[in-house]
Amino acid sequence: MNDNGSDWGTFLRRWQDEWVPSEDEAVELAEGDTTLAGLAALGAPPASEADVADAERRLGTRLPPSYREFLLASNGWSLRDDSIHQLGAAQEIGWFGDPFGMTPMYRESLGERPAEQQVLLAGMWERALQLETDSDMSYALLDPGDTGEDGEWALYIHKGWSGEYPTRYPSFRAYMQRRYESFHAERAQLPEFVNDTTRARDADVTRAREEALSGRWEAARELLDVAKRYGRPGAWGMLGQLDVLAQGLGHGRTYFGGLVADPRCTDELVPVMALAHVRDSLPGRPERPFVLGVETDDRIRAAADAIHARVGDGSCRYAPDGDFVRAVAEARKIAGWGDTDGAWRMLRTALPSWSPPAPDVLAPLGLLADPVLGPVVTRERGRELLATPRAGRTGAVPEPVPDLDPPGLSWLAESGRWNAPYGSYRCVWVEGVEPEALPGLVGEDGGAGLTAAPVRPAGWFPHDVRWGQRDDSAPWEDRAVVAVGRTRSGWAFGFDPAARTSGPGTFFVSPAAAASSGGRAVVLWVRRGRDNTPAVFHLSAAERGEERYAYTLRGTDVERSGQVPTALDPDLVLRGVEDADRERRLLAAVQDEFGLSLPRHALAEGILPQLTTRSWNRAPREGEAFSYATITVGRPRP
Repeated sequence: MNDNGSDWGTFLRRWQDEWVPSEDEAVELAEGDTTLAGLAALGAPPASEADVADAERRLGTRLPPSYREFLLASNGWSLRDDSIHQLGAAQEIGWFGDPFGMTPMYRESLGERPAEQQVLLAGMWERALQLETDSDMSYALLDPGDTGEDGEWALYIHKGWSGEYPTRYPSFRAYMQRRYESFHAERAQLPEFVNDTTRARDADVTRAREEALSGRWEAARELLDVAKRYGRPGAWGMLGQLDVLAQGLGHGRTYFGGLVADPRCTDELVPVMALAHVRDSLPGRPERPFVLGVETDDRIRAAADAIHARVGDGSCRYAPDGDFVRAVAEARKIAGWGDTDGAWRMLRTALPSWSPPAPDVLAPLGLLADPVLGPVVTRERGRELLATPRAGRTGAVPEPVPDLDPPGLSWLAESGRWNAPYGSYRCVWVEGVEPEALPGLVGEDGGAGLTAAPVRPAGWFPHDVRWGQRDDSAPWEDRAVVAVGRTRSGWAFGFDPAARTSGPGTFFVSPAAAASSGGRAVVLWVRRGRDNTPAVFHLSAAERGEERYAYTLRGTDVERSGQVPTALDPDLVLRGVEDADRERRLLAAVQDEFGLSLPRHALAEGILPQLTTRSWNRAPREGEAFSYATITVGRPRP
């Protein structure tokens, strides 16, 4: 029987020897409830082979192996903490017969292509063997039609009052093992509940801590998963940490048990819970309370509320103790301008120097709630982090996961949520300046300069925060909200991933000349064709305040100015190229000519600071017409 003995006799004797009343039972005993007389006796004397054989003749079938062996060890069993109160003896069990007409209801719910398990469940009610003799409107049903290769029948627990589907166990043995674990979990907080099993599981928790810090997180998880089922202290909190990094936020509940009540763990764990809460909050809906899941003192609660506020407004910054803090600060600087791959390499190299603020903290989880560094730690990198020895432990170092950013610009032609969701994107690159200089070169007049990327709910695209924003300037104005960063080759850039205008038009003025006052600048604008509208590809290059050359390609028509280099000439670049590859070929020519690139991951995650540019259009001159229309769509009045 799992880790509790190789046979039913050993397993059941241990269960019987470990039994103590739960808190509820203890209250009833103290109040003198006579219905609990004989409470300490869980089992019954074994059934004989003749008893079991008689039952099998009466039922017309041989019982499945684990249930048959159970009866020969104990002819019945009391499950005091479950909705099933008593499992009957061999002479008491019988066919269920579906007295409540469950079969038609379940068969009617089957679709045209039901799964095999759904079909088995629908037929289970009429053929199941009923095991319980006392329950809370619940039934323990062994299904001879749902049989494994080992001859075991599946066992279903149906709680008639719940309205839920029955819970399936692959065998009677599996069900009893789970009930034994629940018996332990329900008593784990009782001071007097100490026995060989609790000591063994606590030793597993200690071993799991060392395994996790040594990079063997999968072995640690197996140990903790078992210890959690037994309700052992610390298992929930450590298992939650491993799961957040291995699976990512949003995959299940973010819960760290009693660890969040330890002030040493607050700055490492509570920000992650706050981030999960912020991401799950829907815009425009009333905010749900931020709960920690355990009782805490007022100091922890106040600290948690302050952390939640910082996570919500994007001002949360991970600042661990020890040597690791220097790598975190440097990684934040370079990730903040787009180099998320370089930031991860820096963090990965420094991971061995991280030390836990409390014994049961297994990894620098606070990274996940940092608005700049959190997106750097993807699920694959989270697993690489877990596989890296930390806190002075030694062990094998995992193979680095691949970088996230492809080189150059050609990736812009690929489909994906980072790429031109409205069919148009544009960018300005400036050589020889830091990104902080872009507001003075291309920023709107009187603008406030760079602003932090807005906090957005999980699943929203970076540009969604601008949806619905009104531009109250003149109707020809075309100001762009650009993400600002630095390329690997040192160019500052401002990228608009969702240019919602129709592309360079009559009043378009490239910002390249204004941006190039101290060197070179390049402007690119791509709008994909759709319906009967041709694709547009604009390129302009300037140096020392003067535009050197430019062209705008509309379908197959080209407008030029200046001397376009041969390597960028669309007539040459696109010679013999299929329509599907035109954008990719033009982008490759630009990236090769100037050594330009863009950080895909930083743009996709929306972590870069933003800047509102000056208009990319000029005002109409005297005699030039500009017309526009406003259309309101709504339901007509009856």
